[in-house]
Amino acid sequence: MIVCRHDTAVVVLSYNGRELHQLFFPQLIAESHGRYDIVLVDNACTDDTAAFVAKHFPEVSIVRLSVNKGFANGYYEGLKQIEAEHYVLLSADFEVTTGWFDPIHQLMLQNRDIAACQPKIRYYKDKKMFEYAGAGGGFIDRWGYLFCRGRIFFTLEEDLGQYNNNIEVFWAGGGCMFVRADVYHALGGLDADLYAHMEEVDLCWRMKNAGYRIAYCGESTVFHIGGSVISYGSPQKLFYNYRNSLILLLKNLPAGKLLWVLPIRLLLDGVSGMRCLLKGEFTEVKTIIKAHWNFFGTFGKWYKKRQVSKKLITQKNESGIYGGSIIVDYFLKKKTKYTDLNIEDKLIMPAAAAGNRTQK
Repeated sequence: MIVCRHDTAVVVLSYNGRELHQLFFPQLIAESHGRYDIVLVDNACTDDTAAFVAKHFPEVSIVRLSVNKGFANGYYEGLKQIEAEHYVLLSADFEVTTGWFDPIHQLMLQNRDIAACQPKIRYYKDKKMFEYAGAGGGFIDRWGYLFCRGRIFFTLEEDLGQYNNNIEVFWAGGGCMFVRADVYHALGGLDADLYAHMEEVDLCWRMKNAGYRIAYCGESTVFHIGGSVISYGSPQKLFYNYRNSLILLLKNLPAGKLLWVLPIRLLLDGVSGMRCLLKGEFTEVKTIIKAHWNFFGTFGKWYKKRQVSKKLITQKNESGIYGGSIIVDYFLKKKTKYTDLNIEDKLIMPAAAAGNRTQK
């Protein structure tokens, strides 16, 4: 068990990530002094990553897993061995910036009902642009489609300071996510069975069902390479996109909504599959069918998880759910930017807002 000296542990899950650590650890360590501990979770690396880190970055503590557990389960197993009040789940392919930590840390100290928070996430290879996975904070529409401030489907925005404020969101990007350790463990952490896509959305949804808030802090910025676990646009990414979207609805929607939202979502997936078929994208069609078969073939397992999650529901917080259809807005109405949706005024959350509820 690693007992942290500070109240926060920045936890980096690594599988053969030596080159990324060599590139990004110096800045992460430089920013850590007096602020946070750094822990590397060695996810059964087959190279000399752990030895390299131990030699060149002795400030970093190391948790070793004997078997590669994947992304979600790797964190699940690793965090059980780390004692801290807050965790920062930081993927190996992130670069932090000067002053990235304090704004989020203060936001969570001042608002004890915030269970998770993310910084502004920009693209490492084109640093003026927002990055796909998280961007300026995550939202979900009524049919379970995800989008972000700064990224809707295939459109990334340039950061012009339009999302510098702090707001309540529906989900925080899992690549750089601050979480309260006690809430994380009480709600079961990341669902390992989701493998490596949307597991942070599922966790945030469970947190919101337990009455907590999820936040975005525009005063903090990090850069993400992206596509390091599963390549963007790959059949594997597409499979988890379609399958895990359905799982999220089954696990977390109220029964009254699930009965009509899930069938409509299945219909919309069918429309998407037909569109791919007409375009001759046969691999995509096969992947969508495979995702649906997998979902229905394991329906019992996910339903049991739903029953477990139901026991943890207290006062639901549905802030961050967009009542419209992002599909209709983006593809038919050509609303390609978050600001086009005109919902920002309902979501503003001042950095020093009240809400210091007693933690569970």
